[in-house]
Amino acid sequence: MAGRAAELVPDVSANTLFVVSTPIGNLSDISLRALAVLQHVSAICCEDTRHARTLLQRYGIRTATLALHEHNESSAAPRLIERLKAGESLALISDAGTPLVSDPGERFVQLAVEAGVRVVPVPGASSALAALVGSGIVPHPCTILGFLPRKGGERREMVALAARSPHTVVLFESANRLVDTLRELDGAATLVSGSPRTVAVARELTKHYEEFRRGTLSDVAAYFEQTLPRGEIVIVLAGAPAAVVSEVELKKVADALRANGVPPREIVQRLIDAHGASRNLAYRLAHDP
Repeated sequence: MAGRAAELVPDVSANTLFVVSTPIGNLSDISLRALAVLQHVSAICCEDTRHARTLLQRYGIRTATLALHEHNESSAAPRLIERLKAGESLALISDAGTPLVSDPGERFVQLAVEAGVRVVPVPGASSALAALVGSGIVPHPCTILGFLPRKGGERREMVALAARSPHTVVLFESANRLVDTLRELDGAATLVSGSPRTVAVARELTKHYEEFRRGTLSDVAAYFEQTLPRGEIVIVLAGAPAAVVSEVELKKVADALRANGVPPREIVQRLIDAHGASRNLAYRLAHDP
């Protein structure tokens, strides 16, 4: 037992910032390594020290906590870097899941890297990954967009980006904006492909009332219009289907590129990347005038 206990004591060396993932709901979803790091660092930087106290008290961790959130990160981070450079080790946690993924800490980690401080990730729970692997939607490649802007042109651009993406897209959303977001995504996706788009909405992941609602964007939006959503929500949107372009249209593109002096090799790649042509067809069109 003594040998096994020794293995759990991490290498909490000086001048090290540990980026530690914590549970997203179920407090049992934390690694032994994460607990050991939190026990042995000089201090724990928390998005909300009161929220962190629940986890720390559960596991008997008495390490000092420091507030680091979106309102004080720009002023607090430089002081913390000085502590790291002076020889301390610090841990960074968010309220839930993996820090920096739509959570504060990005600037702090960037400053640590710039200062030559060792940055060590301690992996664990992530709501984005949990929703992705439970969604039933192709998990890779994927793009994590996080929270959409709440309004304006920036929001419209991000909704359009999500709808156009050929990759699976992961979004975070609040319960009170979920239906509006699903409706906006449905409208944008219809403009892109003209066909229904599959989505999975994950709610209260790892908690007692965990739920996955899967279907088309319109069907899932209709469900949540009738059933008030609650809790933390992750949206997993299937990628846009590849556009089907006829050989006649592809030949027009190839001819236009050739007329502009584009070499055959580049024409092949453009037909494949921009228009979804097969390599054999792209090669033939690029070389046959």
